[in-house]
Amino acid sequence: MVVGVPGKISERRLQINPVIGIDFSKGGSQAIAFISKGKPYGKTINFYHTKDGLEEFHWFLEQIVTNLGTRPDVILEATGHYHLPITDFLEEHQYVVIVLNPLISQRSRSSSLRKVKTDAYHLAELYYKEDFEPLRKRSVHITNLRQVTRINEAINDMYVQTKLNLQAIVDQVFPLFVGVFHDMYCYTSLKLLQEFSIPKSVISAEVDCIAEKILTLTSRFKSLSWAKEKVEKLMAAAQNCPTKNVYEGHLFSLHTLI
Repeated sequence: MVVGVPGKISERRLQINPVIGIDFSKGGSQAIAFISKGKPYGKTINFYHTKDGLEEFHWFLEQIVTNLGTRPDVILEATGHYHLPITDFLEEHQYVVIVLNPLISQRSRSSSLRKVKTDAYHLAELYYKEDFEPLRKRSVHITNLRQVTRINEAINDMYVQTKLNLQAIVDQVFPLFVGVFHDMYCYTSLKLLQEFSIPKSVISAEVDCIAEKILTLTSRFKSLSWAKEKVEKLMAAAQNCPTKNVYEGHLFSLHTLI
């Protein structure tokens, strides 16, 4: 998306130059037309983001073209992904579309002394105050790359937050477990923590039993002596942990996060 950038007002804007201002919501939108600066055209219309709703909006646009003899530009705010079906529809029908950064319109609203009727009305008025660059269509490759990088970022954010939440629970139920493995979040560590979630469960278990469990969990060949070394660290961590109450809610959260 190319965000509208303000610049010098062209002479064309001071003549008959219609524009449609659109205020988006999740399910539907509100639109108002201006013939030229300070001259609204007709009433505000509402339409849904459905096939029938878009056809109704297209009819509204075509009426303006028929009556005024020129195509109106369309101005709207960037609204995450909600506006994309509308911009695609408008581009398919060869209308010039201006997508504004919401900060630009908000700054304009805050500087205005008079109350504007609707957001769509405000956007239509804003169109005549400055020149904005129209939306430039992205290539398919750029669109695909943008989508996969966004989902990758979202997954990474969830992963990081899950680790932070797990750390917070471990600090409450088994705080010294952190030092047993180099990486507390590795498979072996997490599976062992899932079975021996509190210090008491470690202390009451047999050393050889825990060592065998560690060997079955590790993905690489490790010796029994290596496993027993881990058990010694685990036992020391369990015995040195301060005695505290462990709630079922903590254990449920721990297992869920693992």
